[in-house]
Amino acid sequence: MLVTGGRFDCEVLVIGAGLVGLSTAYALARSAPGARVVVLEKEPGPARHQSGHNSGVIHSGLYYPPGSLKARYATRGAAEMTAFCAEAGIAHAVTGKLVVATERAELPRLHALAQRGRANGLAVSELGPAQIREREPEVRGLAALRVEATGVCDYPAVARELARASGAELRYGAEVTRISRRAARGVAVQVDTAGTGGGPGRREVLRARVLVNCGGLHSDRLARLAGDEPGVRIVPFRGEYYELTRPELVRGLVYPVPDPAFPFLGTHLTRGVDGRVHVGPNAVPALAREGYERGRVVPGELAATLLWPGSRQLARRHWRYGVGELHRSLSKRAFTASVRRLLPEATEADLRPAPAGVRAQAVLRDGTLADDFLIREAPRAVHVLNAPSPAATAALPIGREIARRALNLLGTAPERIPVGR
Repeated sequence: MLVTGGRFDCEVLVIGAGLVGLSTAYALARSAPGARVVVLEKEPGPARHQSGHNSGVIHSGLYYPPGSLKARYATRGAAEMTAFCAEAGIAHAVTGKLVVATERAELPRLHALAQRGRANGLAVSELGPAQIREREPEVRGLAALRVEATGVCDYPAVARELARASGAELRYGAEVTRISRRAARGVAVQVDTAGTGGGPGRREVLRARVLVNCGGLHSDRLARLAGDEPGVRIVPFRGEYYELTRPELVRGLVYPVPDPAFPFLGTHLTRGVDGRVHVGPNAVPALAREGYERGRVVPGELAATLLWPGSRQLARRHWRYGVGELHRSLSKRAFTASVRRLLPEATEADLRPAPAGVRAQAVLRDGTLADDFLIREAPRAVHVLNAPSPAATAALPIGREIARRALNLLGTAPERIPVGR
């Protein structure tokens, strides 16, 4: 039990300085200027996990079921993220993208995707082989969709700007080790802070009226630490990328037609704001929540994943898909073959390894992959338990929604939270 008193150190305590946590702090500053907000981050800086290990794409909202949180947040968030970058002078570009069908069996899915995009309010044009070559001379396909409202940006720079503009107190190197609701009408959080220069660390207790858990890869663990059963577990998937040594082969963003059974978009080609072209990712189970390196294993985290009934159900249901992803992970030749479906000129020599990312995928007890945003409220706490792609794109509207819920718990929610920056 944490020792607590009646004094509060802040109104809202946010755990996690990724894009979602920082956008929440930013929204709180704009909608409740007098509220004191503290953001805790165990890493030495912001955006050190999913927010800083992605392809940098500003997604349009093409893929998501109309009416879902993903669709609503992505279409709104893409425009807001582009405007935010322009106003803050952050590197970005609106490039548009192609979604390319390379087999006849994919054509009905491509057509359905076009209908979904239009239902989400997007400008979508359907292209034939000659029109594909006009836009991407080295890409081959039977048909494609052109989606204009897609771009790229520097998300770590976005996180730094959100941190600056939020006005929140940011504490880096601060790991949450205990959470108690036994403070009078509030939450007490024990924080261990790493020492500097090899010196001893420090332990303290912070008291807040409301806790916001934006812990990403550790969000389910933090919810349980607070005494709340989330009903899901985070199963980490490592996304492995390569970089094209001949970036001139790709002008913009090129995607395959996704498999509707999985919340992954397949191996795609992404020209970033720095001109480099990344290829990937595949999706293989990680052996640690922060398992960016293939050989990194954290036994306790791996055991927790294996013991979760949903993990076993997921493996039983989709083992064939998993075997294919694992094959592409272990065999550069197999990975290259998947790239050559879109880019026939690519060879193994054109691909060099690039840093991997880890996706915090929430899995339900029955093995279902949580495909939409999952935000749950508990007494004096808001838990963000699933924030998959397009969370980076949609960070600003997601942050407003989380801020609204936190302010409701405080009993001081404004009538309207501003839209846009």
